[in-house]
Amino acid sequence: MKLGLMLGYSGAHFDLPIERIQLAEKLGYDTVWTAEAYGSDAITPLAYIAARTERIRLGTAIIQLAGRTPANAAMAMATLDALAGGGRAICGIGVSGPQIVEGWYGQPWGRPYHRIKDYVSIMKKIWAREEPVTHDGEEISLPYTGEGAMGVGKPLKSILHMNPDIPIWLGTGMEGTVKLTAEIADGWLPLGYVPETAPNYEPWIKEGLERAGKSRDDFSVQAMAHVNVTDDVKGALAQLKPNIALYVGGMGHKNKNFHKEMMIRRGFGEAAERIQELYLAKHKEEAVAAVPDEFVDQGALVGDAERIKKRFRAWEDCGTTGLTISGDEEALRLMAKVARLNA
Repeated sequence: MKLGLMLGYSGAHFDLPIERIQLAEKLGYDTVWTAEAYGSDAITPLAYIAARTERIRLGTAIIQLAGRTPANAAMAMATLDALAGGGRAICGIGVSGPQIVEGWYGQPWGRPYHRIKDYVSIMKKIWAREEPVTHDGEEISLPYTGEGAMGVGKPLKSILHMNPDIPIWLGTGMEGTVKLTAEIADGWLPLGYVPETAPNYEPWIKEGLERAGKSRDDFSVQAMAHVNVTDDVKGALAQLKPNIALYVGGMGHKNKNFHKEMMIRRGFGEAAERIQELYLAKHKEEAVAAVPDEFVDQGALVGDAERIKKRFRAWEDCGTTGLTISGDEEALRLMAKVARLNA
């Protein structure tokens, strides 16, 4: 199984752990991933990483679909790929919740399924440079002819001869969008995907691939897990609970929270409702305490080397093609051995 290193987005102060990234490349990691929400962006750090590395692939997990037009996203990713020498960029795209889409990016929530479909189609047309780009979509069209348009928009072809094969991976989780991901994308960045629930997604993936006439070998599934090498399993799980409580309880509207919905799909519906109730009532410590150990343990690799190795076998056997990890240097080194990267 291929391994990736997750950097995420920055906190209050930007810090790029370039030595850890270079170590991951040396150890044989396949990818390094950045993210964005409403602070640091995901693409700029990858350009810097490209200049300080040689081989490791550069992925966004994810760029916010609402943050850029599809043309701007295609330009930025093609420029990154060219700076990195070609064939290293992976464009991971996702749709945040309506609070961020409309509150931060100032874009309409619209119909995410059709917005994703139009977005990906336009990007692929831009990279292909087969003809001036036009697109008559359900949510996005080029040239633009909607409210405020002068009606003189001209179809254009990119000046830069771009890599036409930049892979697009989508961050999705609901049945309709997972099927769409398998149909139109090269890979999937699943939310809350764990070995215990992996079989639930296989029929969706199969249907999407069949629509496009693709095989399972044409499609990547890159899950994510935090790694902590420790003898204190319970303490390690407790360290992860505040972030889970934040996302399940407060990252999104009460009636539209993807992280809460994911927790419910994984069979922890009662806990999800309780966490959100407590978090929105500003009882954050109680919300953290309400996160079940089992839920955390399913999505992480914590414990001593033998416990982590045993748990990793479940990830290898569940249909994922890659696992993106977050963790310190000890975690990176152990996972390289566990995944037999240099075997």
